[in-house]
Amino acid sequence: MKLSQFQFNLPAEKIAKEPPRWRDECRLMVLHKSTGEIEHKLFKDIIEYFGKGDTFVLNDTKVFPARLYGNKEKTGADIEVFLLRELNRDQRLWDVIVDPARKIRIGNKLYFGDDESLVAEVIHNTTSRGRTLRFLYDGPHDEFKRALYALGETPLPHGIINRPVEEEDAERFQSIFARNEGAVTAPTASLHFSKQLMKRMEIKGIDFAFITLHASLGNFREIDVEDLTKHKTDSEQMIVDEEAVRIVNKAKDQGRQVCAVGTTVMRAIESTTSTDGHMKTYDGWTNRFIFPPYDFSVATAMITNFHMPLSTLLMMVAAFGGYDEVMNAYDVALKEGYRFGTYGDAMLIID
Repeated sequence: MKLSQFQFNLPAEKIAKEPPRWRDECRLMVLHKSTGEIEHKLFKDIIEYFGKGDTFVLNDTKVFPARLYGNKEKTGADIEVFLLRELNRDQRLWDVIVDPARKIRIGNKLYFGDDESLVAEVIHNTTSRGRTLRFLYDGPHDEFKRALYALGETPLPHGIINRPVEEEDAERFQSIFARNEGAVTAPTASLHFSKQLMKRMEIKGIDFAFITLHASLGNFREIDVEDLTKHKTDSEQMIVDEEAVRIVNKAKDQGRQVCAVGTTVMRAIESTTSTDGHMKTYDGWTNRFIFPPYDFSVATAMITNFHMPLSTLLMMVAAFGGYDEVMNAYDVALKEGYRFGTYGDAMLIID
């Protein structure tokens, strides 16, 4: 398919700037992909579509405060540093993106905090905006991480949520089951689950399987080729353990529903499925890019948010729900006032 097939007009006022008051009371569009039928519900009604033995696969990655603001030595110029991942624990090396990049060169020192108590040195250029930083900190690693994160800000995607970060974002830009730190953006479909909803699901006999995929900024990177077969996505770190594999494969073998909660989970499932159609354990990286047409192997249902035009996330959703069906659903969503983006409403795609 072509990139231009995923273009649509999204007015700015349709993009959610704030989370809903209650996690599970956002709106839910239910798309029956076999018929194209659409229902309008609340997210907490999702329990109506699943029963005992059905399995929800969830991403338990945890977002860390990845956005730092500091100053460059000598000139005092303001700079933004976006932490991507820790490269070397002992040497305090981090892979980062800097802005404005043209001012940040190898050998420069960067200062963070009102008292400039945290200092980093640029030791390598990785891409046009990418740098490797060595933080100059004497002390235990845990103490360093606390100091670093205390200066960091919740990494809201500014291209979608264009407002200052608020105190509640630290909690709301995180799922209630987040536990494995490493993501720089939230797996947004998971944000809709509340403790009360998950308890009701548990009582009904619905099972949960947890995988870890550390969502990266690649989710927001623009595609610069019209032919989607030529696009390369960023690699993301993921872990699928034996417990998750056992739960998912059991549900599949018993003919139960397997619901992928979000595009990160769907990517993880498809990256770890063997030729016999079963998931296997995995600890590594994936750059699986899914777009129509695509034959999915395990998941029978999917929960996702309403995504931006031309995004790889929309392409994956269209691959699962059917291109015509999903693009029609997006048209309905716009007419019905659904909220798009990270803090927006949800869609359930099911047969």
